[in-house]
Amino acid sequence: MRRDPDVLVIGGGIVGLFCAYYLCAAGRSVVVVDRATIGGPQACSYGNTGFVGTQGAMPFAGPFDAVHEADHEIGAWLAHFRRAANAAGGFQALLELKRRSFEILRTLCATGSLASVFSAAGVVLAFKTAQAMERVGRAGIPMRVLTPRDLLALEPEVDFDVHGALYNADGGMVHSSGFVVEFARILREMGVEMHEYTEVTGFDVARDAVTRVHTSRGAFRPHETVVAAGAWSARCAGMLGVGLALQPVKGYSVTVKTPQRAPRHPVLLSEGHVAVAPLGDRLRFGGFMELAGWDETVSPRGVDHILDTVRSYLPGLESTETIEVWTGWRPSTPDSLPFLGRAAPYRNVSFSSGHGHIGMGTAPASGRLIAQLLAGVPPDMPLEPFRLDRFGGRR
Repeated sequence: MRRDPDVLVIGGGIVGLFCAYYLCAAGRSVVVVDRATIGGPQACSYGNTGFVGTQGAMPFAGPFDAVHEADHEIGAWLAHFRRAANAAGGFQALLELKRRSFEILRTLCATGSLASVFSAAGVVLAFKTAQAMERVGRAGIPMRVLTPRDLLALEPEVDFDVHGALYNADGGMVHSSGFVVEFARILREMGVEMHEYTEVTGFDVARDAVTRVHTSRGAFRPHETVVAAGAWSARCAGMLGVGLALQPVKGYSVTVKTPQRAPRHPVLLSEGHVAVAPLGDRLRFGGFMELAGWDETVSPRGVDHILDTVRSYLPGLESTETIEVWTGWRPSTPDSLPFLGRAAPYRNVSFSSGHGHIGMGTAPASGRLIAQLLAGVPPDMPLEPFRLDRFGGRR
């Protein structure tokens, strides 16, 4: 076990793995630690729908459920969220991050073992109302309008009850859990060390640098530390005294045996904020946003919202056996933009956190930006929109 790597990446989810990938490709020795199993049920990727591409680049402004606004941190986060919902400043930055990530995925998964867990066949956005459909058209993402005949040609077996649909050719999906497990295997072959069940417990600091990272399996002495631990990044930030407007927003997914008349393409049920992901012999519905701190309980309201939305948009789907109901925390920022950059006042600590419910669609370009930052080379897109202190400074 290497105790003094060039870079220690905290977090073995998709964001941490892409940081490790680009850092290793740049010649750095990299160790990844994760608090549990990489790709396991605790990870966002496990129950994710895995949508990637340029759709969904507008900052999330949908409703939350079960919000405890009396909690000081949640209340402050919501205040930032409401302001961000009325500002469009982050759209172009998020769109560019998603576009670059999709191109990286297309190249990376063109051949080899990752090809089987990635699809670039496009994404269908279904709408109940003309107003919602027109708002997406104004967002500047080129999409093809699907007439009822077009939609029938694309999905001949599916009964849609919608006003209309858009098709984004620059979109697709990743079979999330399988991708993470296989990507981690590839990284090990590249020379990246990975340590599961290794939880960070504290940091030693000397002046403006972290000199030691303590874990449940001993200490590491990295030259650089990258925090990419999903929702748990907030806890690392707290240990370091870094103010980070990051909340664990709970998302849900329901996975069933693929019924008759199921869509072959990934479909976003737009107004209901529910994604439908075809996974071979399984079909996954994902959605619902619950801001309730670290509450682990499964809300029947969340599951009912997802299933009711699916029935509303896709009334022809037959009932089928439920394989799994899953819930997990999405590491969410008020403006839907991740935190990417150095953590002041430290000269050797960086964060790649806060990718929310679109981690699969933004992790690749984020990892490349972090590797460029640590190498001291100009990043290939501005980091200013993603700075850590945009909602306040140190705690």
